[in-house]
Amino acid sequence: MAKISRRRGLVATALTGVLAVGLAACGGDDGDGDSGGGDGGEGPIRIGTSLPLTGEFSQPGQAAEQGYEVWREMINAEGGLLGREVELVVKDDASNQNTIVADYNALISQEEVDLLLGTFSSLLNLPASAVAERNQMLYVEPAGGSPEMFSRGFKYLFFTQQATADLQGKLFAEYLVGLPEGERPETAAYPTIDDPFATPAVEGMREIMEAGGIETVYTETYAIDTKNFDSIVTSMKAADPDVVVHGAVFEDGVGLVRAMLKADFQPQWLYQTTAPSLGEQYAEAIGPENTEGILFGISHAPSANTPGNEEFVAKYEEMFGGEPPEDAADAFASGQVLAAAVEAVGDVEDQTAMADWLRENSVETILGDLSWNEDGSPTGEFLIGQWQGDTVEFVLPEDIATTDEFVQGWKPGGSG
Repeated sequence: MAKISRRRGLVATALTGVLAVGLAACGGDDGDGDSGGGDGGEGPIRIGTSLPLTGEFSQPGQAAEQGYEVWREMINAEGGLLGREVELVVKDDASNQNTIVADYNALISQEEVDLLLGTFSSLLNLPASAVAERNQMLYVEPAGGSPEMFSRGFKYLFFTQQATADLQGKLFAEYLVGLPEGERPETAAYPTIDDPFATPAVEGMREIMEAGGIETVYTETYAIDTKNFDSIVTSMKAADPDVVVHGAVFEDGVGLVRAMLKADFQPQWLYQTTAPSLGEQYAEAIGPENTEGILFGISHAPSANTPGNEEFVAKYEEMFGGEPPEDAADAFASGQVLAAAVEAVGDVEDQTAMADWLRENSVETILGDLSWNEDGSPTGEFLIGQWQGDTVEFVLPEDIATTDEFVQGWKPGGSG
């Protein structure tokens, strides 16, 4: 497999996906393999996306938009893509599945964009990618790792994190079951939002942990619009688990932790999907003093020693202040992958050739080298991050950890 180190190694693209449930996709599907609204001219290359800038997923959606904007600024400063300026066309799907379908249809048939990038969450990317597939347009998504995404036989879909959702917490689950007797937790609780990414992430960890002898004492799947977590926390506290593995996006992740603190419920270990990766926003929401030791699956850390990462972090800070959250970095990496495919093929018209090229090559990104299976799923492993002090560190796998320290357990308020 060839490895491509792009001439513009700092660039990354961003866009976001849609939920396409059974709606017919409009525009350009004439069955001849040509797609998109691009006319092959010398004007800007227009890249369309719809993001959850409002609604339940607005925090990560806004972060993804920032990542796309950083990518656009950096690639345009280097002369653009194929020598043409990059223009982003961004819509707000309001975290709504029907809206995102309409948005991607409009991007293709009305805005006549040349290229697409995906949205945040599997929930929204499932239908959005269906619109792209029907129109034979490459769909590079930064945040949609549900195994369901890759079970549909799609040819134009590619996920630009390291692994699918069911493998997100694999390394941490294996770490727990590998601890010596007396240190290994005995019981676990598994609350999760009803979400196509969070649910398989939790189930994947539960399978490993149960096989390793960690008893399940509580499970609960709650609705996506749940705001009050008091009853869930009351039930978990009564079950007294050593570990809580929480399938969470952002607002629900914050809500559960707040409820746990209010109830004075502190399990030995706390792992959450996605939510802690929102960086400073997460710390401010639950209180910086309460983050110590929280673990989560992660694709990026500002301190990572990957090609172009230092420049990306510096540009993000220049444009938005502070360190970039994971969702901004994932969006930036999607831009890198899309740009690599476009430059390899040499135009924006033959999107089938772009998809074929990605299946046969790896791409160097700020998340590391990415490569894909035939179904567009990635071939690597998620990293495990942990809040330590006022920052996030990689702790697993050990060979690429950004610190030698591993905080043993959750220590809210500086306890323990």
